[in-house]
Amino acid sequence: MEAQRFAALRIPPYRRYFAANLLSMTADNIEHVISYWVIFQVFHSPTLAGFAVISHWVPFLLFSLHSGALADRYDCRKLIQISQALFMAASLAWAVLILTGTLQMWHALVILTVHGAAGVVGAPASQLIIHDMVRGDRLASAIRLNATSRYLAILLGPAIGGGLMVLLGPAWGLLANVFIYVPFSVFVRRTPYTGHGAEPIAVRSSSLSEIARTALTAGLDPRILTMIALAGASSFFVGNAFQAQMPGYAEILGTDDSGARYSILLAANAAGAIVGVLLLEGANILRPSVRTAIVCAGLWGASMGLFPMAQSYPVAVGLLVLAGIFSITFTSMAQTLVQMLAPARIRGTVVGLFITAMLGLRAGSGLTVGVLGAYIGIQRSLELSSLMVVVTAVALFVFDARVRRALAPGAVTSEETPA
Repeated sequence: MEAQRFAALRIPPYRRYFAANLLSMTADNIEHVISYWVIFQVFHSPTLAGFAVISHWVPFLLFSLHSGALADRYDCRKLIQISQALFMAASLAWAVLILTGTLQMWHALVILTVHGAAGVVGAPASQLIIHDMVRGDRLASAIRLNATSRYLAILLGPAIGGGLMVLLGPAWGLLANVFIYVPFSVFVRRTPYTGHGAEPIAVRSSSLSEIARTALTAGLDPRILTMIALAGASSFFVGNAFQAQMPGYAEILGTDDSGARYSILLAANAAGAIVGVLLLEGANILRPSVRTAIVCAGLWGASMGLFPMAQSYPVAVGLLVLAGIFSITFTSMAQTLVQMLAPARIRGTVVGLFITAMLGLRAGSGLTVGVLGAYIGIQRSLELSSLMVVVTAVALFVFDARVRRALAPGAVTSEETPA
């Protein structure tokens, strides 16, 4: 029987969750777009932009595993509410500092750290709630749509953020952004889903070392470990550090005072992701598999490596669109495989481990793309970092091929997708 298109959206609770969460993630990206623009205009420092990336993603690196364990042990709704409160506080702080003309470098670093803390607290919890809302053969669609909504938010964020900057100015735009977080906060407060179904929540404390040992010694499916490695490599070398440097790329390609070309470059990557979503959900192509995820990650690295080589603005936009298609394909596949294959009793912990790789290791991209860019140029640093993603993808593909040959004949291979 052919799978339904956008199957998870046929479930009313998930539809409401998807819409409210999308607004929250859009507000997240609005803040990034406006704050990165302000930082660039005020300080003109590639090193600061790279450090901003580091300070934002370090909380994911240090605390995602623990946050996932908390989601296994506590009501996920409360964790998300804490996350939303921190997000709103960050936007409010930006607005006040810009309005009063008192913004300094250390302010930016502190606010970005708070913003990173907000993300790490809520990320595993929001993913566990999906398993509570959606069951059966629609679960894969729900996980994939949740992963892709982040890219839709990246598309909407520059459009709305740019509009707010033009209409209200950066400070008042950020103040208005606080209210965009409200619908998801209200939804979480009212929803009956805790992220644990009807099962009682076993609240117990444990050290970080115990949490890590539990995750790594639970007999995890090799496909989970491969996807964690792939996500970690792509995040460490490139991640999203190029977004923090996008004002610089826009200036090289020919920017304008309104910031429109800058916003278009940011939106191009997300637009490609939306095309990828339509292909994956609308056309029901490319079932999740390890090999497909690896190939798409390699193609994403190649596209990102060609982007800084582009000599014209249209070509650069086209490469970012192409990169967006490959990015959403491999990241959504990786996340789907991890969440569906993870043991239910430690799903939050395993998801936290995956988030550590996928988001936490983006702190490294602040060094490989950002800080390194201060010494060799932001174009060359992105080219070299993207090349490392391609090399890693080739190595993982060869490794997976050897594992499949070793398992044959008749063994479960990495090409089989969980039902």
